[in-house]
Amino acid sequence: MHHRSPAAGGNPLRRDADRTRTRLRAAFALACLLAVTCGVAVGRTAWTDAGRDAAEIARHRHSVAAVTVGETTHRAGDGPSTRPVTVARATWRDHENRIHTETVPVPVVTRSGDTVRLWVDDAGQAASAPPGTPDIALNAIGLGTGAAGAVALAAGFALYARQRIVDARSAQEWEREWESVEPRWSGRLRPGQGAGDD
Repeated sequence: MHHRSPAAGGNPLRRDADRTRTRLRAAFALACLLAVTCGVAVGRTAWTDAGRDAAEIARHRHSVAAVTVGETTHRAGDGPSTRPVTVARATWRDHENRIHTETVPVPVVTRSGDTVRLWVDDAGQAASAPPGTPDIALNAIGLGTGAAGAVALAAGFALYARQRIVDARSAQEWEREWESVEPRWSGRLRPGQGAGDD
């Protein structure tokens, strides 16, 4: 039992492995705190950057009234898991009074001759709407959560591996100590031990 080193007033049955396990639990708690801090920092940075980018995009996007000049059709989405998009030919004038005609996304119930609102870029071409606050927030939350999860998982894996090593060493120590105690405790002789041997 030479691996026990109780401090003054400490538990004499507490082993070095028990102390190491306690330190590992404390380290995991600190790692979780660090993960949350990293997640918040990444989320804030993503929010700030995305907000700045959205403001820049919004400076070059303009909402115009377009008039549909054809019936609606359905176009496949950009990816295999995206829903089809309802589109129609529409015409509009840009800020320099030039006429543009393109196939653009429209609401499902749109008919020929209906007026729809459309986002265009500085050249008057159809463009996506500038990112809104919900999009920016979802992006920031996703990146922050991903960063926090990555830090927590990395720390958890490292501490779990260390815990396994501590458990294996502790089991080996118990085996060695049990081999020295068991013959006396049980009264059985060890191999090579005579009846009068101690």
